[in-house]
Amino acid sequence: MGKTTIIGIAGGSGSGKTSVTSEIMKNLDGYSVALIEQDYYYKDQSHMSFEDRLKTNYDHPFAFDNERLKQDLKNIKEGRAIEVPTYDYSNHTRSDKTIRFEPKDVIILEGIFALENADLRELMDVKIYVDTDADLRILRRMTRDIKDRGRTMESVIDQYLSVVRPMHIQFIEPTKKYADIIIPEGGSNKVAIDIMTTKIQSLVKNI
Repeated sequence: MGKTTIIGIAGGSGSGKTSVTSEIMKNLDGYSVALIEQDYYYKDQSHMSFEDRLKTNYDHPFAFDNERLKQDLKNIKEGRAIEVPTYDYSNHTRSDKTIRFEPKDVIILEGIFALENADLRELMDVKIYVDTDADLRILRRMTRDIKDRGRTMESVIDQYLSVVRPMHIQFIEPTKKYADIIIPEGGSNKVAIDIMTTKIQSLVKNI
């Protein structure tokens, strides 16, 4: 296996990043592909009190350990296996468990801030931004949080208006300009995904 191709997939919460990622991975049948979620790299907060951990703004770039993520991507791109951290959401800090990732043909880094950090962008061979209208994103987030996380509609709306929306406008939306390709409407945009898959395949073959 040659050098690993790294794909960054960014976009707001509820934009359809996961659907795009799934479609691309499905279309890369025949290649070894692994997905690293940026959420694995939330910072360790074990030095903080539990009360202070509860105040963490997970929709801010400072919530992520980009230094470790950068080093891990460098290592796997150079053919070395990595131990990826995991996060304990019940205790709001890093877990003791790690996930071992062996080098692959393609590594996909997916997360709302995947394109926010300049050093991370430098490691990427392809940068994708999934661009979906705000009304669809909030509806998807509301459905997910109420159904899967037991949240109330009022709490989801309050969090969206007070944190998620302003963070998206300030930090996530501007990263669109760094993307090599912008995919509107997420996983339903088959044409854009097919074009992106063809590009990724050509990159892997030439490395």
